Amino acid sequence: MQSDLIIDAVLLIAVLEADLGSHRKIGRFRVLRPFGVAAGIIPLYLKAVTTHGNGLTLEIALGAAGIVLGLVATSLMTVYRSPRTGKPVSRVGAGYAALWTLVIGARAAFSYGSNHWFSSELGHWVVRNAVSANAITDALIFMAIAMMLTRAVAMASRAMHVSATGDGQYAHELQAV
Repeated sequence: MQSDLIIDAVLLIAVLEADLGSHRKIGRFRVLRPFGVAAGIIPLYLKAVTTHGNGLTLEIALGAAGIVLGLVATSLMTVYRSPRTGKPVSRVGAGYAALWTLVIGARAAFSYGSNHWFSSELGHWVVRNAVSANAITDALIFMAIAMMLTRAVAMASRAMHVSATGDGQYAHELQAV
């Protein structure tokens, strides 16, 4: 549980520090940092990844949920060309921060609850569904990493689009700045 909470805290701090506010430069470091965070988390915290049965299904399902949540988070991000530098920048606000906080908070609550609130029920579910505790932990990590990496890739894609097309569809954003 402690490793889950550490991952949750690192992820939330890294994402909000990088994204919260306006005119946040979208550069190589900002796009690649999540991959570095993932590269650090994976070898330290992933147990034996399940390669069959219900554990694999759970890992895939939560990985897919992470992708969807990453796309939702990115939809709350405005990417536009900076009027000062002409380079892609982003803006996010309270909705974006609330989504990340809600998702990470729910993961942390599940981790805490699995040891303190519903450990017996979870134990019965694990046995009934033939899912190891390691598969649950790994699935939660896959979800977090998938959300973070999807956000990075989608943000980079949108930044490349803004760079390639000029002001294009984001002209209205520049007028508001």
